[in-house]
Amino acid sequence: MITKRIIPCLDVKDGRVVKGVNFNNVSDVSSPVTLGKYYSDCGADELVFYDITASSDGRKLFADILTEVAKNVFIPLTVGGGINTLDDFDRVLKCGADKVSVNSGAIKNPNLILEGAKKYGDQCVVISVDVKRVNGKFTVFAKGGRENTEIEAISWIKRCVSNGAGEVVVNSIDTDGVKKGFDIELLKEVCSAVNVPVIASGGAGSIQDFVTLFKEIPTIDAGLAASIFHYKEVEIANLKKVLKQNGIIVR
Repeated sequence: MITKRIIPCLDVKDGRVVKGVNFNNVSDVSSPVTLGKYYSDCGADELVFYDITASSDGRKLFADILTEVAKNVFIPLTVGGGINTLDDFDRVLKCGADKVSVNSGAIKNPNLILEGAKKYGDQCVVISVDVKRVNGKFTVFAKGGRENTEIEAISWIKRCVSNGAGEVVVNSIDTDGVKKGFDIELLKEVCSAVNVPVIASGGAGSIQDFVTLFKEIPTIDAGLAASIFHYKEVEIANLKKVLKQNGIIVR
């Protein structure tokens, strides 16, 4: 069994970490610099930083805040939000990111993944996909879950991986912030469709949800969560301890 990763996520809006439910009703949580340092120090395996309104606002990601976060974080850092060109890749990597997460930018220009992988390597390119069920079909949403693209999600993810995405983050809008567990049905389909690392995002409400995720889908690589870590409802060290007790290999 592969070693499982535990990844906190910083959803950043106007320079602050926020959290919502089903991608709506966001509320203020903390400073991304303070939280980033906390996670780096307390046993998180990686950190994800999303500038959640960069795409919908049609602007570039806040580089100054990202630079400050990167200076205080000593674990791999994945960054997304407003990534539309190779220049955007270059900018966030120079700010200290290790991997670049592409979402709406790839929907507008699928060649962006191909170009990014060619220039920086597959390991640097992460495709982040916001998925919601529409009439029983897994459908891709863009611009922070605001826009229905009508693209079927599994075929889209397969296309992105064949273009060079080295990792997939699957954000289930249906389970986001609800704290009733990860979207096992969706994640099983994605893991069956691709042979790169898959990260589950959306729905974690307890330690048991992570146990269920890794037991139900042994091939999944990582579990990502936000509010349960931000509000210390789940401590990462304790989560890893329980996972080990359940025979799940963690770092």
